[in-house]
Amino acid sequence: MNTANLQLKGVLLALYALLNALKRKGVLNQGEIEAALQEAEANSIAEARERDELSKANAEAVSFPIRFLREANSASNPNETFSTLTQLVAEKER
Repeated sequence: MNTANLQLKGVLLALYALLNALKRKGVLNQGEIEAALQEAEANSIAEARERDELSKANAEAVSFPIRFLREANSASNPNETFSTLTQLVAEKER
């Protein structure tokens, strides 16, 4: 696997753990996190379209981490695996 992919995996898993900690401590609830991630995804898509610099595949790649975190945020199991979450993202993209 590409080193950059491994680094992205590590960052996403760290963010997943932080999101769960924020929810457990009552700092943010699931809905607030979802709203923030929705906004981030909308902004990333709008910027990609605005600049017209990215292919559709590259724009999807930019959105993947946000979609991963959205799936993680809504997961019923707070310790869901990376593989399961990426599979859920892929299924929604079809």
